[in-house]
Amino acid sequence: MKLDRLRHEPGDMLEFYEQGLGALGAVCDRTWHDRLEILAEGRAATLWNPEGALHEVELFFAPGDATAARDAAREVFPGSPLTFRLAEALRAAPLPLERFVLPDVSVRAPDMAVAEKLWRAQFPDTVRWQLTAPFQPAHHFSLLALARCELQAIDQRWSLHRVALSLPSGAADDHLAHEMGFHQVGASATSEIVWPAPDPSGWYGLLQQAFEQELAEELNQVRARQAHSLRRELERIDEYFESYGQELSARAGRSANTPSKLKAADRLAAAKAEHLRRRADQVARHEILVCPHLDALLLVAERAWGAELRVTRSHCAQTIQARLVSRSRKWEIIEVAASRS
Repeated sequence: MKLDRLRHEPGDMLEFYEQGLGALGAVCDRTWHDRLEILAEGRAATLWNPEGALHEVELFFAPGDATAARDAAREVFPGSPLTFRLAEALRAAPLPLERFVLPDVSVRAPDMAVAEKLWRAQFPDTVRWQLTAPFQPAHHFSLLALARCELQAIDQRWSLHRVALSLPSGAADDHLAHEMGFHQVGASATSEIVWPAPDPSGWYGLLQQAFEQELAEELNQVRARQAHSLRRELERIDEYFESYGQELSARAGRSANTPSKLKAADRLAAAKAEHLRRRADQVARHEILVCPHLDALLLVAERAWGAELRVTRSHCAQTIQARLVSRSRKWEIIEVAASRS
């Protein structure tokens, strides 16, 4: 889900800077309601100089509707570079993987008729369904990520996203992503939970697909605008070099001097090379780059019920190991063994 962009409030920004820079070791003092005097060194000073040398500055927190020219080193405004640098400085490195247990929705095993109804709603091609063993308590795991996505194009854009993926399938769980902020930590003992081992490479692929889906609509709009701009620029370049090539060819045709013709041929070859270079330059200028910056990773555990099922789908009898997730009331297939019937 794409999180709504907050309005620029100078007072809120001042508190963020005061607490953030204070956490980095800077000395902060409010000199006025919209001004903050800062004495920084080391990590805090890298916002202004890469060496982290001692730096003193009084920041002015401008209102969002101000139109005057801004000093990026001394003023905080919507899209201020200092804000991005402070967010990067506060981000833990390496990024920790935190764990969270959702409260139990139900401590009783689901009714068999309800479980079958949920299965058939999720997999309508099922002909036969049979629970071969009683439900067993289990846990279902999800990966929740908070990321700032930087879209580099003609117009640079930033957006904040929270995605939740079921593990190990990687299926998007939009409900968990929307409601995660309202959940209280569960009372389950975390020592009883067998957490999955971190899989950075595998999770990276799942998150990449999730962010591509999140940004698909916005990317389509950007591609359409950039394609129009690129087509216009290429037409302008082609028109110029076509006219220039015709002029050189005409000059060579009117000249009876061999050296002049050779010079015209050299110029024509150079013009063709420059034409290709200009086209390649415009294509590179119109490339679109998406850079996600992960700010938080959370591994979520919740109550589920494991079961072994015997089902027939598409004329194929299958023995399936699956979990029924109590919160979402959805089945998660773990393992399938099929035999043609």
